[in-house]
Amino acid sequence: MPGGSGPVADSRDVVLGRIRAALGSQRPAVQVPREYQRTRSFPSVPDLFAERVADYQAIVHRVEDPLPMIRSALAGKRIAVPSDVPASWLVPEVTWLHEPLSNADLDSCDGVLTGCAVGIAETGTIVLDGGVAQGRRALTLLPDYHLVVVRADQVAGTVPEALARLEPTRPLTFVSGPSATSDIELDRVEGVHGPRTLEVLFVS
Repeated sequence: MPGGSGPVADSRDVVLGRIRAALGSQRPAVQVPREYQRTRSFPSVPDLFAERVADYQAIVHRVEDPLPMIRSALAGKRIAVPSDVPASWLVPEVTWLHEPLSNADLDSCDGVLTGCAVGIAETGTIVLDGGVAQGRRALTLLPDYHLVVVRADQVAGTVPEALARLEPTRPLTFVSGPSATSDIELDRVEGVHGPRTLEVLFVS
């Protein structure tokens, strides 16, 4: 105890003395250089993004207007959407389930439609941050199908460029293709930790 005497106090003094001695002998902290390449020149960032996303076994549609594909991909289905999804996306051919929704609702619907925060061309990654037209994380993890709208102006070339556009305190989800994992035999299993099918409407 503080101010005490005897073996406990002696042991404490010994331990603290060793710590002080160790700290006193430390060398000054070394500054780690972080001058890595943040940007790269690509022939076409949109083309690279579409190619890399497809490499991850996502379905990619390059469109000028997302509405025809939303209509054809989702007609007759029960689709969950964030509460602030653009009204123009809510075509009448679809039964829309608006947040807030229970986990049971999300598990039983046919899929989810969202926007995104950022796309990364170099890695084929789509980033969600819970912002406009994205909803909470569970909305895009529980349904078995995710249709996401990505605008060309949301796509950055590299990871550092993408991170510079994001607010690090927001709940960030990085999506690179459908959810998948492999067991010890390296058999690929999809839909384990998120949607089994990822479909992307890349709006030019």
